[in-house]
Amino acid sequence: MRNTIGNHITLTIFGESHGEMIGAILDGIPAGIEIDEAYIEQLMDLRKAKGTISTSRKEEDKVRIVSGVRNGFAEGTPITILIENRNVRSQDYESAAFVPRPSHADYSGSLRYKGYEDRRGGGHFSGRLTAALVASGAICMHMLEKKGIYIASHIKELHGIHDREFENLNDDIVKLKGKYFAVLNDEVEEKMKAEIEDARCKKDSLGGVLETVVDGLDAGIGNPMFDSLESLLSHAIFSIPAVKGIEFGAGFALKDMYGSDANDAFGIKENEVVTLSNHSGGIQGGISNGMPILFRTVIKPTPSIASLQQSVDLNTYREVQLEIQGRHDPAIIHRARIVVDCMTAFTLADVLVGQFGEDYFGEKR
Repeated sequence: MRNTIGNHITLTIFGESHGEMIGAILDGIPAGIEIDEAYIEQLMDLRKAKGTISTSRKEEDKVRIVSGVRNGFAEGTPITILIENRNVRSQDYESAAFVPRPSHADYSGSLRYKGYEDRRGGGHFSGRLTAALVASGAICMHMLEKKGIYIASHIKELHGIHDREFENLNDDIVKLKGKYFAVLNDEVEEKMKAEIEDARCKKDSLGGVLETVVDGLDAGIGNPMFDSLESLLSHAIFSIPAVKGIEFGAGFALKDMYGSDANDAFGIKENEVVTLSNHSGGIQGGISNGMPILFRTVIKPTPSIASLQQSVDLNTYREVQLEIQGRHDPAIIHRARIVVDCMTAFTLADVLVGQFGEDYFGEKR
């Protein structure tokens, strides 16, 4: 069992959805890095459940840093982050403890952990643990922004409703940083929210596509083959519950192109080498080419829905009807957006420390 990701900066998560607390240990953050708790709180707020388009389980998500930070700066030792679970209703899960919820990890998890796993609210498999990912990733995001590297995602598509493409990256990134419901075209926001609300009223749920951009990353970052930027980012993004697909640049649309259309021709702009298109998504041969990194992530519909579904009783091995109790999101894509941003930030910080060493980020007194 492995709950740690990363090579030079590592992130270990712990806890369960209805346990006393969840948290993370972030190791490898260079000494002297500023730890801005107000910045962390700002990003945590983007993940919180708000309104009827999210679960009615509202958690304060107050981040406590109990080691590795002194007087607002990283000590260079492991940073331990704790987040208490306060608003739990474990009784909602007692009646169906041995009836796996469709498309959840209940069944596969019971096989993997031999029935000893915490089933309440999904336990360690729950999206609740992404709060720890955001708290940790916020530290990495702040480090990157100090180096002029910015990350932002928007809801590209939700149930047939499309947001516009990225245009002016600087303006678009600033706009998304300040939005809880991250879309670039304000006119589609209410349409998407109404679609989520409609799914909730139908006792159903929705998924969608997030589009992420990384601006300001130098060319020449990454490795070929097994530690390519695509493979490392994909590893991190697929660690987020509900992610079922990822594509870079033009992605699957490349199948319909000729090579002459798909190739990113080179040119000179302001005395620097650029590509005239970005079908590769800013990565070629597993290494950044200096163009914005662009990828899209598929978020599946929330599997916990109030509609009657078929399942099985693992005690009797009979088919049964299941009506899920508890509090659940009719869509999680708007909350997952900051999780994707933060895991992207963690991955890039890890890669940069590996390629250039701690001094890339470190600041001497």
